[in-house]
Amino acid sequence: MLASVLVGAALAHSRAGLPRGSAVRGAAASRGHARAVLERTQLGDKDRLLDTSLTERALRGPTVRAKDGRRLKVGIVGAGLGGMVTAMDLSEAGYDVEMFEARRFVGGKVSSWLDKDGNHIEMGLHVFFGCYYNLFGIMKRVGAFEPGLRLKDHRHIFVNKGGSIGELDFRMGGIGAPLNGLKAFATSAQLDIGDKIANALALGNPISCPIVQALVDFDGGMDRVRALDDVTFSEWFEGSGGSRGSIKRLWDPIAYALGFIDCDHISARCMLTIFQLFAVRSEASVLRMCEGSPDTYLHKPIVKYLTDRGVKINLKSRVLDILHDVDANGAPTRVHGICVVDGNDVQSEHRFDVTIAATDVPGIKGLLPDNFRKLDFFDKVYQLEGVPVATVQLRFDGWVTELADMDRWGMTSRGAPKDVGSDRADGRAPGIDNLLYSADADFSCFADLALTSPADYYKPGEGSLLQCVLTPADKYMAMDAQEVADRTLEQVYALFPSAKAQGLKCTWSNVVKLAESLYNEKPGMDRFRPSQQTPIPNFFMAGSFTYQDYIDSMEGATKSGLACAEAVLSRADALAAMADESAGAQIR
Repeated sequence: MLASVLVGAALAHSRAGLPRGSAVRGAAASRGHARAVLERTQLGDKDRLLDTSLTERALRGPTVRAKDGRRLKVGIVGAGLGGMVTAMDLSEAGYDVEMFEARRFVGGKVSSWLDKDGNHIEMGLHVFFGCYYNLFGIMKRVGAFEPGLRLKDHRHIFVNKGGSIGELDFRMGGIGAPLNGLKAFATSAQLDIGDKIANALALGNPISCPIVQALVDFDGGMDRVRALDDVTFSEWFEGSGGSRGSIKRLWDPIAYALGFIDCDHISARCMLTIFQLFAVRSEASVLRMCEGSPDTYLHKPIVKYLTDRGVKINLKSRVLDILHDVDANGAPTRVHGICVVDGNDVQSEHRFDVTIAATDVPGIKGLLPDNFRKLDFFDKVYQLEGVPVATVQLRFDGWVTELADMDRWGMTSRGAPKDVGSDRADGRAPGIDNLLYSADADFSCFADLALTSPADYYKPGEGSLLQCVLTPADKYMAMDAQEVADRTLEQVYALFPSAKAQGLKCTWSNVVKLAESLYNEKPGMDRFRPSQQTPIPNFFMAGSFTYQDYIDSMEGATKSGLACAEAVLSRADALAAMADESAGAQIR
């Protein structure tokens, strides 16, 4: 039903633009026209959200190179994904780049590291959607794409209390978007028939739903999506005929996974941006996960690329101040560099021709001097705030995600839950090798990393390593780590009663809390996101919270880094002239 509604609506929207007398007639013609309409998914796309050539651009690197004698000195504050991508392009262009990271490791919100016992610790659960065109290009550029990512079945799986499974199964024998998505919703056990009908009314209405328009006019659909930034997804969805049951059982877990807040609080723009991509691109909803830890399979290849090009990365180096000139009103006019304190509490000044702040929301607020707020551009950033999140890792003495009825769901039983003696490397353990969602736990998304990312997380003689993301984690922030782990374990047993019945025990746990992670994508926040180029001519910004027409994510961070480097390179001559002027002033 949903398929016929949405395809019919798309055809109607397309016919509305046909000249008089050109209406499609006949069943065969209609089918051919339908195929043509559904294949014209790149009509428009001025912001290149669908442009797969971006992978090639990110792979090749910048086309602009520093002119002879114009190798600018660039300082980058922050070595997260946005900062490292910026450094990749600028170093490739021939600039001298130096980075400063307060932590003892790179990666920002995608960080992972080894504890004293050799366990890989992560902040968050990192999933790579098929529409991460820019990030995939960067990974190919550093040789990390093929060896670093594991492709998962094209299914979004929901685990409910008591062990029942619901899913969105996008597999359709080679038939792609939007039909495979429509089939996934129509056949999902996660929703009852009433909720499915309500979903069809909300998502298949050409008047209220921009997704329908996007099938034939992507730019027009995206313009409508952006206009919905001031309302929550719940307000839009229920106002369009959607049901509360759909929100609670399906959309809330997805919203939590995307933005760490529920549908009653997340902007409709955020959710519908993803839906647009899923509707028009088959690969957009395909999931990949790291072969092992992000540090091993993402960051180390990038760091090698950077160091091979002369980039210096200073870890445990906290920026105390931005050195700058001011005008008569005390507002900043030019940045000269930064003041840094290293891990030995030694302070030093570093002068640069170009300074880039590649941080997250709390990072930029802590970095900017107070007088920067005299400029509205910077003052607006303080309207943004991060969402608290806690990442919990639980190691077991068996395989937790093996369900009693796993064969029903197309999963092969490869041993008993307590069998940890056999070789289960390379994802051969019993269980669900995919990202998992839940509407019945405080962790809306989780995975068994011993299965999904076995290179670093499978340990011979041990079982599952569940990584659970508690979002939002407000109520957990004041708890000690053991209490957080215990409460998470109780919820795991509620989802997988067979694990408790088999006597599986948690043998190790770890909790990482972030008071502010992704920026809170509540209604009205898009207007406060800064561009990468600032009013200060030699000061730039990167980071997934800065404006790029996507959500706060790894792809968003990558897009911000590429945009930041492009902004610098596009002003290369003016920046070089400023550097010459500054050098001349110092000589005089």
